Amino acid sequence: MRVLLVEDDPMIGRAIVRAMADAAHAADWVTEGGQGLAALRDSRYDMLLLDLGLGTLDGVDVLRAVRRSDDTLPVVVLTARQQVDMRVDVLDLGADDYLVKPFELKELLARMRAVVRRKGGSGSPLLVCGDLTIDPATREAEFLGARCRLSGREFALMEALVRRPGAILSKGELEERIYGWGQEVDSNTVEVLVYGLRRKLGAPVIRTVRGVGYMVDARS
Repeated sequence: MRVLLVEDDPMIGRAIVRAMADAAHAADWVTEGGQGLAALRDSRYDMLLLDLGLGTLDGVDVLRAVRRSDDTLPVVVLTARQQVDMRVDVLDLGADDYLVKPFELKELLARMRAVVRRKGGSGSPLLVCGDLTIDPATREAEFLGARCRLSGREFALMEALVRRPGAILSKGELEERIYGWGQEVDSNTVEVLVYGLRRKLGAPVIRTVRGVGYMVDARS
């Protein structure tokens, strides 16, 4: 999952970026609301983590702008503002969840998973695509009787494919799900990951569409 973090506190920002990396999410971090809106225009994200106190362009204004242009992007608001009325306001403006600082990073990750489940219309904590099942909380995968625990990047690649069953994702699209800003992209990372996943779970787990990209089949 590729995440955009809009947070102006350096200590909190660094901690969240580390937590996202540990959870196999590619995270891009900006410190101003305007930068956040520009990033959303330039790239496709799976989730927005949005602080409210952002200086010149408040997080509430960012949320309004986001919802005017995109009514599907999951948004989790992170803020030190504890007033009930503020929580009600941002939820009514279109935020999917609200977390008051200070918070535990593992709770943030759990809330992100819950938001993604709700957006996907499923209450199950598992990602299921045909014969493939993945637990995002543990990164354990099962396919046709084979079980294993995925590495961070293996999970990031499989998650990207499973969340769009039947869609062909190019190498570049998969790299966007694996790498955040400033990370060096290895030219053969996707091929190496696909090879490793096939060895762990069986060759049919990922289909190659020659010259186009990769996909997983939603059919059992």
